[in-house]
Amino acid sequence: MTRHARRWLPTRALRWVALLPVRGGRRVWAWSRRPTGRFAVPGVLTAATIGAAVAAGMILIPTEPEPTDPAAGAPVITAPPITTGPTTVPGLGPGLIPPTAGSTLPPVGNPSDALTSWAQRMATRTGIPMVAVRAYGYAELVLATNLPNCHLRWTTLAGIGQVESGHGTAGATLLEDGRALPAILGPALDGTNNNLRILDTDNGELDNDRTYDRAVGPMQFIPSTWYAIANPAAGMADINDIDDAALAAGHLLCSNGRDLSNPEDWWNAILSYNNVQSYAQAVFSYADQYGRATEAA
Repeated sequence: MTRHARRWLPTRALRWVALLPVRGGRRVWAWSRRPTGRFAVPGVLTAATIGAAVAAGMILIPTEPEPTDPAAGAPVITAPPITTGPTTVPGLGPGLIPPTAGSTLPPVGNPSDALTSWAQRMATRTGIPMVAVRAYGYAELVLATNLPNCHLRWTTLAGIGQVESGHGTAGATLLEDGRALPAILGPALDGTNNNLRILDTDNGELDNDRTYDRAVGPMQFIPSTWYAIANPAAGMADINDIDDAALAAGHLLCSNGRDLSNPEDWWNAILSYNNVQSYAQAVFSYADQYGRATEAA
């Protein structure tokens, strides 16, 4: 099976997840990148590898709402047990340091832009579009701030992005602002061709299909999953924007207190995204490839 065929694997991430907590006492900054708005907390210093051009810059980290109480009726993801899979996590590549106190980037534009210099170097080493690398790296920084015990690395998101949509380029163009146009839509989930049968849940708002659901965008979210996890106030407003979609994917992977430096948690996180063993193995292979290609960076 080719990687392009693989991205339409029938089982998408369909489980609900609780939204993630706000770090206490963090000052909120409003910024105007999208009509729904974003919030950012005191900026994040990038790693030394980001380069002198942004060495003194800061990355704005969106805050999160209080988690949904499962007892109130929101189902929580329960990944299937491991049967086969990696005994290690993928190659990690160079890390991005967690936030520290200091000056802040003005709360305008896309905060991931401060990673451009670093992303250009990683893109050269991996062949991933720079815009996509930048989105994955920013999601790593956000999760390092909001859920530091998750240990999400950008290479894992890159593995998913490759399998799902070729990093937003499957039949689309990934624009400089992160949008994939035209929208990337999977086949109708009508129960044929080994697909699940999922009747429309979004009145066609995201997938332009009022009969069945379809996977949408660079990270291929089912509409119901997107609505369950995406939080416009935290910078997840557009399912077709790889910045927003990568951030939402990171939240999904880190749910349920997972530690992605643990092989079992890593494997189960990928299966919660798409419960197919061959899919998880493909993500592992790409993530490992990207990590090893950038370890010396």
